[in-house]
Amino acid sequence: MSGSQKSQLANQPAPGRKRGGPELSVRVGDWKQLRACAMAVRYAVFVREQGIPAQFELDEHDPEAVHAVAFDPCGVPLGTGRLLPDGHIGRMAVLRSVRGQGVGTVILHTLVAIARSRGKHELRLHAQLTAVPFYERQGFVAIGEPYDEVGIMHRTMVRSLRVDV
Repeated sequence: MSGSQKSQLANQPAPGRKRGGPELSVRVGDWKQLRACAMAVRYAVFVREQGIPAQFELDEHDPEAVHAVAFDPCGVPLGTGRLLPDGHIGRMAVLRSVRGQGVGTVILHTLVAIARSRGKHELRLHAQLTAVPFYERQGFVAIGEPYDEVGIMHRTMVRSLRVDV
């Protein structure tokens, strides 16, 4: 993704926010740029709220991923997600206080746009079962059976980015 494409995606107001949702900007960058902000959200959601052991939260994929973090007008991070080079989306997390207000949708749309710009034809993710309906609304389809990942039931989901002619 070129610098100008990143600039177009970064700091955009959130399209499709629900009425009364927070004003958002989204920053896209690498782990060095967004680590502190992404980790603040991920730790709050995955470790404190969901009880996932902290040692499972960071992994070797963060440095190779492109990260997207949504911020409120005061610069407080509200949500985050990442896109791996192989087309996997992961570590999607939105603070409980702003869930259902379009934050996750904006982050996901940003990551999908980046994947398209990189020529990806399919995206995959591991959705917590409670998040499956959210991803289905975004065009993802569940495949396979549910499975346990760090003590939480998940489902693999895919979304084609191919354009039918």
